Order: sequence, then structure tokens, then C-alpha cells
Amino acid sequence: MKHLLCALALCAALPVRADVVVQDDTGTTVRLKNPARRIVSLAPHVTETLFAAGAGAQIVGTVDFSDFPEAARRVPRVGGYSKLDLEAIAALKPDLAIGWASGNSQAHIEKIRALGIPVYLAQPERIEDVARNLERYGELAGTPEAARAAAAGFRARLQALRAQYGMRPKVRTFYQIWKQPLMTVGGAQVITDVIHLCGGENVFADLKPLAPKVTVEAVLAVDPEVIVASGMGEARPEWLDDWRQWKAVTAVKRDNLFFIPPDLIQRHTPRLVEGAARLCAHLETARGRRGQ
Repeated sequence: MKHLLCALALCAALPVRADVVVQDDTGTTVRLKNPARRIVSLAPHVTETLFAAGAGAQIVGTVDFSDFPEAARRVPRVGGYSKLDLEAIAALKPDLAIGWASGNSQAHIEKIRALGIPVYLAQPERIEDVARNLERYGELAGTPEAARAAAAGFRARLQALRAQYGMRPKVRTFYQIWKQPLMTVGGAQVITDVIHLCGGENVFADLKPLAPKVTVEAVLAVDPEVIVASGMGEARPEWLDDWRQWKAVTAVKRDNLFFIPPDLIQRHTPRLVEGAARLCAHLETARGRRGQ
């Protein structure tokens, strides 16, 4: 009896391991018996955010263009985010896959789940969602302290930008993703939230698609005060200056044609706050050119 009581006391003293339960951005509950030790990332922004959450060491596979931080370049590839290699994913024996709701094929996601691999789907629509995903990734990967610290730093920088620019006079802004086809961002896209944070107004916020196609005539009709472009890399795209032929457009008359590297604003990662700071500075420059 004495030994039994000692055994019971010892069991009571041991911590009870609870399942890891997290709700993803689509409202689906993801449940793991233990924190994930082998994670496959299905989008570049997911990879970057996992590293920021302290979970880089757990990533066993990722997709093309996962190039930040430098360590991400050395992670084995499982195809591209829009064309996943399901056999390569299965061979890695992951205990979790983290995907992109609007970027990955739904058919691929279902096939991954059919393999018995839990899938968390990310779909940030507001800047704050980046911080929440940091925290959720930390829970899933067993790195909650690092993730919470990263999320707190992100929120602090956002709050500073909001305090500085959020109440400034509105600036009508056209954000151009690409030239042919001419594409912008709709109201549900996180870049619209960045524009709003900076005291701007997305001239196409009433469009529902995340990346709607528009016409040159539509842009001329809304007459933006600022045109911001991204492009494909670190260099300012040549087609941004094609707008100069439309001399009656306010953005052209005031030389408010600005560039932000796409990795800083089109990837839903902690670096989004750096892109936001650049956008806020550009809109403030545009405000200073009023009346000139």
C-alpha cells in the first residue's frame, strides 16, 4: 500500500501533456498530440514567419522562392506553392504542414490531409493577423516564448506607425501589383490594411477579389494621388514610369510614383511592418506636395 501511494503521488506530480489545439485562419481546428517536430511549409511567407517564430529548425521541407532568412535557402524543396510535389512531402514524414489558403491548391491540401498529415491554413487579411500567426506557429512548434516575443515586437512597431500616421489626412492610393495584366489589391487584401494604417485610402477597396484586374481607364477615372508599385524584385519596375504619359493624373502631376520591394509588402510576414513604414513615408511625402 505504501508503494502504491508513493506511485500515485509521483504520477500526480508529473505534468500532464495536453494536446496542442490551434484554430487556423479558415476556422479549422488543428490538433496535435505533441508540438510539431517535422514541419513542411507550403508558401514562402509561411517559411519566413516560422523562422521568426523560432521554429526554423523544425522545417524539413518548403517551396520555391523561400529565400528569407538565409537559412531558408537550405531547406529541401517540395515544388512551388501552386504546384506541390505530394510524393516529396509524404517522403519527409512531416507531423504538420502549414499552407496558404488562397495560394495552395485546395485539391493538394485535401490530398495532404488524406495522407494523415494535419494542415494549418494561413490567410492573413489584416496586419494584426501576422502577429497572431506568429503566436499560433509558436504553439504548434513548441516555441511559444520566441513567437510571443516576435509578435510583441511586431505589434509595438505597428502601434508606433498607427500613432504617427493613422490620423493624417487621407491620400487616395492606387497600388499596382503588375502591368500586364494590370492588377491591384482589393479591400480584403492585407495591403489595403497597410494603406489604411498609413492614413491612405485604396481607390479600389470596393473590389472583392484579393488581386483584381483593372483597366487603365478605370485608374484614370479614379485619379489617384499616389501610385505605388512593387514588381518582382529589389529594382524599381520600369513600367511604373509608364504612367507619366497620363499627365492629367494627380499622382503624375505631383511626381507621386513610388516603389516598395515586393518582399516587404506582398509577403505576409513580420517584414510587412518594414514595408508599411516605407509606404507611410511615401504617403507623407505626397501630403507635403499638396499645393505645390
